[in-house]
Amino acid sequence: MGRNKVSAVRIFVDLLAGRREASALAPRDWDGVIGVARSEAMLATLAHRLEGADLPPSVAALFADQRAAAAVAQQQALWEAEMARRALAPQGIEFVLLKGTAYAAAGMACAAGRQIGDLDILVLASDIRRAENALLNAGWEWVKSDPYDDFYYREHMHELPPLIHKSRDRMIDVHHAILPRTHRITPDALALVSDAVASADGFAVLNPADMACHCAAHMLADGDLQGGLRNLWDFHLMTRDFAATDPRFWEQLDRRARLHGLQDAVQRAARLSRDLYGAVVAAGWNGQEASDRWFRQRLFARDDWGRVTRPLLEQAFYIRSHWLRMPPMMLAQHLWTKWRKR
Repeated sequence: MGRNKVSAVRIFVDLLAGRREASALAPRDWDGVIGVARSEAMLATLAHRLEGADLPPSVAALFADQRAAAAVAQQQALWEAEMARRALAPQGIEFVLLKGTAYAAAGMACAAGRQIGDLDILVLASDIRRAENALLNAGWEWVKSDPYDDFYYREHMHELPPLIHKSRDRMIDVHHAILPRTHRITPDALALVSDAVASADGFAVLNPADMACHCAAHMLADGDLQGGLRNLWDFHLMTRDFAATDPRFWEQLDRRARLHGLQDAVQRAARLSRDLYGAVVAAGWNGQEASDRWFRQRLFARDDWGRVTRPLLEQAFYIRSHWLRMPPMMLAQHLWTKWRKR
């Protein structure tokens, strides 16, 4: 590798940010960029971002296939949301769509090319058991049969154990909060549900500020930055578009972040969005923290095959995610139990 060679992950980020023209890439660069994009589950996202660009024929054909597949996947995700609505509505249970399906239902820019796996919904804690029974009666069944995993989800997590539909083979995660019960931060789940807004299709989604809060929480307060570039891209596009339509958006985001105890996560997401994707953030959000460099290094830690290049840093973030989720003694007991089960 030459001394001046730019890594594939940096080229990938530059393409998303518009700092690099696709036509300037050498043929050998595309292998690395595509490898990184696949590893980050962002190949269709890149395909949408570069639609109409001057691309090698093989890359153009791949990207066209990715855009078509992503469009089908989004329709499937929205249909699964409709199936959940039909299962829960007769019981009078309302829910709020979360993550990728919410972005698709709301017609957001960050939905373009986004891979949508599980259906994530948020219900009131008081409705969680009725929602569970309604979904089981409608054809969903448990993915995990392990007694410890079932206990762990029910006692400590912010969601039911995952369910999968026995005929459609689609998973649903039913949340009653956006962070685990044992987390050091406790966002106001009632406010999230109460202040949700309706999409054009009549699905409830989080209001703009809460949606950005949840995105930052999922990326920085509840995870080890797996999929961090994708989640950060979501945050970048949604905050950009929300701010373009509402001049008071950043003020509202700050207020809601304080309500949910997510100021640190939201402000760090804004800084990282600025640093990686060139986001324009509001005055007062433009600071720096020394610890940001570790997050940037974690996000850029991929080689030209898409493989993680800094396993110790990855492990440190994995430990950090669990440290945030539960008190030390509980964490030690949980990790010991999981290790013994392996």
